[in-house]
Amino acid sequence: MSRRTAEPVELARLRGWLRAAKGRHTFASLARRADAGKLPVSVCTLRRALDGRLPTLRTVQAFARGAGADEEEGARVWAAAAAAVRPEPVRKPSAYVPGRGITTQAGLAAAMEKVRAAAGGPSLRRLADSPEAAGRLSRSALHNALHARRLPSEELLAGFTAACGAGEETARALLAARARILAGPRPSLMYPCGVVEEAETRREQDAVVRH
Repeated sequence: MSRRTAEPVELARLRGWLRAAKGRHTFASLARRADAGKLPVSVCTLRRALDGRLPTLRTVQAFARGAGADEEEGARVWAAAAAAVRPEPVRKPSAYVPGRGITTQAGLAAAMEKVRAAAGGPSLRRLADSPEAAGRLSRSALHNALHARRLPSEELLAGFTAACGAGEETARALLAARARILAGPRPSLMYPCGVVEEAETRREQDAVVRH
């Protein structure tokens, strides 16, 4: 007969914290209050948070918001449980550092995919749920950023590089690329006066040749 693996103490502590936060609240009332607090969550998701498995950070935050508990404390308890359940990091810091030539949203998305590939190609769920991300990521936002559908925020880029185990240099490079995209292309040094002057010079040269 196989012996069941002992549950990490941190995970049990998280479940105890959730039960204490719930108190006499029903799951339905928790869901309604979380939804009113702009963090919608289903009743089933809240129930599963107490079934012994590690819930997502977002679920813990919704639980706390619905119960009126300290969300920051809940995030700290969750991070300890997540580290105990998944002690191994995604990967060592990535050696890939994006260059300065990124000036488009598509280029930034491609650079993010390279950072992700250097981290071993973790799934969007694993990135969003990683303790390093600290709740700054969602799968939908990551999907939009990696497919160049929406320019990622600074908070998303910081959480993404942390979840990928990338170093500070990579994070700074991605943030700099985002700033370049927002600044837009540099105006031509010849516009508008320079263009007019160049056209007049060419007309004069053409006149001389015709003469």
